[in-house]
Amino acid sequence: MCFSAPASFVAGTTLCAVGVATLKRTEARTELPLAMIPLLFGVQQLTEGVVWLTFSHSAPLLKQTMTYLYSGFSHVLWPIYVPFAVGILEAVHWRKKAIFAFEVAGVAVGLYLLYFIVTLPVVAEVVGNHIVYASPHFYLVPVMVLYLAATCVSCFFSSHGFVKLFGVLALLSFIAAYVVHVMALVSIWCFFAAILSLLVYLHLRFRNLGGFPREEPVRQPSPAAP
Repeated sequence: MCFSAPASFVAGTTLCAVGVATLKRTEARTELPLAMIPLLFGVQQLTEGVVWLTFSHSAPLLKQTMTYLYSGFSHVLWPIYVPFAVGILEAVHWRKKAIFAFEVAGVAVGLYLLYFIVTLPVVAEVVGNHIVYASPHFYLVPVMVLYLAATCVSCFFSSHGFVKLFGVLALLSFIAAYVVHVMALVSIWCFFAAILSLLVYLHLRFRNLGGFPREEPVRQPSPAAP
């Protein structure tokens, strides 16, 4: 979390616990990637908790290692993983094809940012009550557009109501984080998105109880027997 080490550890531990509960709710292998999202966010928040501790304890190697690990989550994993998890869950053919297009965008922007993570030093520093990760390439307009398309807009094409809701709220939380503290956008938005990942648990918990409508795949009629 973007405010303190204890807050990050509490958020991370809670999300890991919810993540385990979410995985227990799966009924098919296609649900596993989506169900992993809260757990992955939990690990990311725990990682940032360690980054916080390195500011008050001299551990430069640990700080750099955790900074790179956190950046791997925020810059590389999510734009690739989110459309993959949403797409593999999808049963409606045209929606699946549309989400695949966002997967291509996510892979492109993820690999682009990975290149600069590997070739340039990633520096984390505290500004106010937030951790700022020096990542100028993330703030390029084309990069941010592709990133948001992969992580947020791809969810709009899901036939599952809670997945759509996650995409909408994730996009709104990006705008809120940008307004609150543009320099700490990465840390603040990841915290908001981590909390929103609880919607994944709600999706698996209530998927068979109605509520949000879901479009069913169109089934082709079987040919008449001769």
